[in-house]
Amino acid sequence: MKLDLLKTLNEERAARRATIVVTDVTTGTQRLVKGADVAADPLKDVLQEAIRTAKSGMVETQDGKVFLTVYVPSPRLVITGAVHISQALAPMAAMLGYDVVIVDPRTAFASIERFPDVKIIAEWPDEALPPLNVDKYTAFVALTHDPKIDDPALQHALARDCFYIGALGSRKTHARRVTRLTEGGLSEASVARIHAPIGLPIGAISPAEIALAILGEITQRLRQKPEAAK
Repeated sequence: MKLDLLKTLNEERAARRATIVVTDVTTGTQRLVKGADVAADPLKDVLQEAIRTAKSGMVETQDGKVFLTVYVPSPRLVITGAVHISQALAPMAAMLGYDVVIVDPRTAFASIERFPDVKIIAEWPDEALPPLNVDKYTAFVALTHDPKIDDPALQHALARDCFYIGALGSRKTHARRVTRLTEGGLSEASVARIHAPIGLPIGAISPAEIALAILGEITQRLRQKPEAAK
């Protein structure tokens, strides 16, 4: 790989932006396509599919075979609420390759003893979240049931391009949440991005089952084509 391509690739990866190196297998020539430029690329359909699935591989084009080397940031899961559901959700997500962070200012809950293998930030969301650089490869879930914690956390997530945002609570609880957020200045369209009640409708009851439902919905949003995941 030429040095200029390598330099750009490293910059894009450091910034957690998807990038694809397209190699012509006949000539060996390479070009780099940034995620932001995929929609305008002649190979946009195959490039979009490659980014969605995060898979490298050989592709047949009208100009011959090319090999796509796909660089997609590892997904992250940010959870507000060091609760029982989080104790099940965090290890499940880690098994699927997510970098997991739990934010909860309540130190009685956010302890290493309860979450031995998880990054925990025992601070309020307005302090804990900005340094995390939440982005489009981040799933965000609010699980505390405490508006003082969940609402500012959701406001932070909604201001960014998270691929999934979900919040725990019944329909009545979420209706009150919607009222608070819209009265706080958020648009109805923005608040409508929140998945609530959270998780796939599988009849989950226990914390582990709810965690499974949440992770299933996150995976659906991450992997399915946007029109199929609605």
